[in-house]
Amino acid sequence: MNKLLIKGGRVIDPVNNIDSLFDIYSIGGKIAAVKPAIPTNPPLEKGGREDLNDLTVIDATGLVVCPGFIDMHTHLREPGYEYKETIQTGTMAAAAGGFTSIACMANTDPVNDNASVTRYILKKAQEQGAVNVYPVGAVSKGLKGEALAEIGELKEAGCAAISDDGRPVMNSGFMRLAMEYAKTFNLLVISHCEDTGLSSEGVMNEGWIATKLGLKGIPNCAEDIMAARDIVLSALTNCRLHIAHISTAGSVELVRIAKAKGLNVTAEAAPHHFTLSDEAVIGYNTNAKMSPPLRGKDDIEALRQGLKHGTIDVIATDHAPQALVEKDVEFDKASNGIIGLETALPLSLRLVHDNVLDLSGLIKKMSVNPAMLLGLDAKGTLKVGADADITIIDLNKEWIVNAKELKSKSRNTPFDGWKMKGRVVKTIVAGKVVYEA
Repeated sequence: MNKLLIKGGRVIDPVNNIDSLFDIYSIGGKIAAVKPAIPTNPPLEKGGREDLNDLTVIDATGLVVCPGFIDMHTHLREPGYEYKETIQTGTMAAAAGGFTSIACMANTDPVNDNASVTRYILKKAQEQGAVNVYPVGAVSKGLKGEALAEIGELKEAGCAAISDDGRPVMNSGFMRLAMEYAKTFNLLVISHCEDTGLSSEGVMNEGWIATKLGLKGIPNCAEDIMAARDIVLSALTNCRLHIAHISTAGSVELVRIAKAKGLNVTAEAAPHHFTLSDEAVIGYNTNAKMSPPLRGKDDIEALRQGLKHGTIDVIATDHAPQALVEKDVEFDKASNGIIGLETALPLSLRLVHDNVLDLSGLIKKMSVNPAMLLGLDAKGTLKVGADADITIIDLNKEWIVNAKELKSKSRNTPFDGWKMKGRVVKTIVAGKVVYEA
């Protein structure tokens, strides 16, 4: 039975209103005790480890210790696209980013629209995964928006939510039906909000930069209209709706109004959307091409304010690996997406540095809230009896992103060469260290 002691760290557990120096004990993968810190004598090297009679001791002096991060929006690509990412490499990247649990989207090949694919993902994750994996099942068979996936079967097999992410559900009647079925099984519906009639053939944000570059733009209203539709359908069906990768000021305002009305609506924002504007596309940088596209500076500010005031509940990565052959082409032909698991923490810490969020609020959006939305009752907290999924952070560690050194199988990041502050020191899953810097 594995035993772990994390000594002297600044423990932040928003669920229990803890932000102080504590020692954390885990036994058999569960939190066994959280007690006021006792000084280490003699002290270990900062972040160091030693094994004492089956007890692994980690000195966390000067470090932050918090519930393991949970990413609600990851693309692991397996099965079918293993040349981009595998469950093994994707979960290694997650561990390096401080994520102890990830929810993987259904746009694999075959699509995760039935129990056999779900069980395959779970089996591979158990055999090769570094962190916990929770599959997200498809809303529709083949992501075609024509026939419902086997929603009950997906839930029974282990899916934590359903989504056709990567493709919007265009038919409103079909989306209503999907929400009604999801409500029956108490499944969260994660919506990719995009009106393809407005976004068709667009490759970046509509605006003066798109005009300057001669690229067809995607207007904000392509997202806003679908967000409004799905909020209305959520009110009609009383289904839990979660809006993925929100990117526009209009969508943030719609979610704010929905929450004010007491509707069961939540939203997530990705670090790249609250960090980069469409100016990152200048030079036809395909690593800045994504869906939804990078927006304008007013949208970035709206996202930051939405995070600050609670309109946006979750920070999620939308980790989307793409191979070089899919990015090293003309901009309009390049595939959408960037990798994000390993840069999410330092980019999100900029919100703390800019006083948009305090550290406890950031941890809430990266751990507590996703655990709650996905129904992971034993995660997102360090209370006694909870799973010993823990992230240890050095807030002051400065480092340079080198895409070639990242754990992900793909290298499609616009942050290559960026100087970052704040890095994960150790990631612990079920009381076992799965990553250490």
